[in-house]
Amino acid sequence: MGLVLAGLMLAMLLGALDQTIMAPALPAVAGSLAGPGGLDQMPAVVTAYLVAATVVMPVYGKLGDRFGRKLMMQVAIVVFVAGAVLCSLAATMPQFIVFRAIQGVGGGGLMIGAQAVIGELVSPRERGRYLGLIGAMYIVAAVGGPLVGGFFIDSVGWRWIFAIYPPLGVLAFVLLTASLRLPRPVSRAPVDYAGAVTLAVAVLGVVMLGQSGNPSYLAVTAAGVVAWLVSARLATDPILPLRLFRDRAFAVPVAISLLVGFALFGTITYMPAYLQIALGAGATQAGLLVTALMGGVLATTVVSGRLITRTGRYKGYPIAGTALAAAGLAALPLAGHGAAALAGVLLVIGLGVGLVMQVMVLAAQNSVDYADLGTATSAVTFLRQIGASAGVALVGALITAQVPGTADPSHVPAAARAAFADAVPSVFAAMAPLLGLAFLLALALPARPLRTTAHAEERA
Repeated sequence: MGLVLAGLMLAMLLGALDQTIMAPALPAVAGSLAGPGGLDQMPAVVTAYLVAATVVMPVYGKLGDRFGRKLMMQVAIVVFVAGAVLCSLAATMPQFIVFRAIQGVGGGGLMIGAQAVIGELVSPRERGRYLGLIGAMYIVAAVGGPLVGGFFIDSVGWRWIFAIYPPLGVLAFVLLTASLRLPRPVSRAPVDYAGAVTLAVAVLGVVMLGQSGNPSYLAVTAAGVVAWLVSARLATDPILPLRLFRDRAFAVPVAISLLVGFALFGTITYMPAYLQIALGAGATQAGLLVTALMGGVLATTVVSGRLITRTGRYKGYPIAGTALAAAGLAALPLAGHGAAALAGVLLVIGLGVGLVMQVMVLAAQNSVDYADLGTATSAVTFLRQIGASAGVALVGALITAQVPGTADPSHVPAAARAAFADAVPSVFAAMAPLLGLAFLLALALPARPLRTTAHAEERA
């Protein structure tokens, strides 16, 4: 079990690190590959990864239920590392965006696969204790990612960021190949590829609508959703079964994850750019400030996980967490331009988010049977990533509309810096009502007893 956990933690570290290490690097990448006026291409870099990761999540979940989670973890690691190598060789901004999408295809599988494997090996009651291990990977990514990314930007250059992924990926692949043993899947139903394609169309429509503001993408989104609903009713084994959403114990965690993803990623992705452009902070300093948020996430993830294992109760944590995170986002405009005040507000947001994100995965996994474990895991993370993709796209569009396009934070005109400093905090604060809605949903979350046996034990 120790080697399996080590491999899973490394796999999760790869996925988590990639989302934090790139945040302080975005302005430098845009300046290097796009030249003057490249700042407005930052949303495309971020959304390319998020959209790709989001689209493949239900596919990985269903394929894991169908063909086995070990195989899908191996595929995800290989694709992720290959995408990272390609990113380091990109010569133009379009190439980099495409390569980030390839890396996202692997990253989506890493996050889904690791959590689904833990869900199969560890009972829901004991899983709270393992939330601390998951949280440890996030804190390594949270603290190390922005600092390492900022260090590379300030010293040897952004391409070196991608040099750390191949050795970590190879080690995770070897550990999981040698040690992971799971029961053979029993399902032989055909994979719902039509459902996967229609969901992908819906996700692309949502992201492009947020990024461009073009109302024609609303029609694309609607068409994708309608086509998915039709395919879900006709498929023998739908990629995302509608029957699961009839259970409030499953539907509420999924909805909360969507809202938290929108608000959190819409804020954290552009916070380093705001600190560099509006406040004149260096890349390393900007990355360090963002670690306050992720440090808060770690603290409450570990504490809540241990308390859940001890007491078997989990409903109170998302209620408190959504309220705390909403208050933190609403307070962002009041923090002014002081680094200490901003760090304090980000810490409050992180403390709230840490009480919510992994608990929602636990609640959803606890509500379904073994046959739907991968699907349930992917659904929670899938909807969270849809929220993240839409949030990043919308916040990015709102922010870039406030400042003339430029790539290098050190060369942004003074007037543009002032516009950033005045406008961006209010854009971040606009996310607070979404977490207020998540708070109301948390009040409606059923508090079911946590199972005390793992899915693998039940099958045995």
